[in-house]
Amino acid sequence: MLLVVDVGNTQTHFATFRGDELVEHWRFATVRTSTADELGAALRNLLELRGVGLADLRASIVSSTVPELAPEWAEMAERYLGHKMLVVGPGIKTGMPLRYDNPREIGADRLVNAVAAYDKVGDACIVVDFGTAITYDPVSADGEYLGGIISPGVQISLEALFQRAAKLPKIDLLPPRSLIGKNTVDAIRSGVIYGFAGQVDAIVGRLREELGEETETIATGGLAQHIVPFCETIDEIDELLTLKGLKLLYERNTRS
Repeated sequence: MLLVVDVGNTQTHFATFRGDELVEHWRFATVRTSTADELGAALRNLLELRGVGLADLRASIVSSTVPELAPEWAEMAERYLGHKMLVVGPGIKTGMPLRYDNPREIGADRLVNAVAAYDKVGDACIVVDFGTAITYDPVSADGEYLGGIISPGVQISLEALFQRAAKLPKIDLLPPRSLIGKNTVDAIRSGVIYGFAGQVDAIVGRLREELGEETETIATGGLAQHIVPFCETIDEIDELLTLKGLKLLYERNTRS
């Protein structure tokens, strides 16, 4: 089986594939100080819940937005899985031209998402990833990574509001009961959800003016399900997009 690992700033999402079949996927909180031994223990415990052992994992690939964790995952693979883990970074074969001033600055997850989206659509497309930040990554009809747009994410915006405004409470991200809130909690929910939905629609609308009005837009990331139902420009949610992209990159870099 193939292990694919997407290390985000907030959560780590990983999955196992048997051939083209996704066997299972899991999420756990990203801890920046995790060691290779701690990652190995966490991985083993979660796999065992589904009757999978570390010995079943014959290959692996990781993308990480947390620089200090990529080498820890690589060391974990060598120590506990008995093989060298492929790390998404400079030098990896993507099959995608990168129209970026400095390609080394592109977040690994953004690159993986772009590869997966273009493979899925086969035409110009946009990925909107609702993670710690909200990222917008357009790909041309010729399969070129064109660049991107980054804005503060939903959760960090909520945390900043709670920390900086003494009278505003910390809330759960639930749908507002109406546009006009009748209490403080609903007023915040309305502002956050409709505000971010409006941002998404405005940015995607401008991107479509450049790429074409029919450009397919795919949303992914842990918070997509909270915002996308209130958007008008998102065609689908694919919460497994990054994991699928990692599988694609593994195949492109190991194909003989």
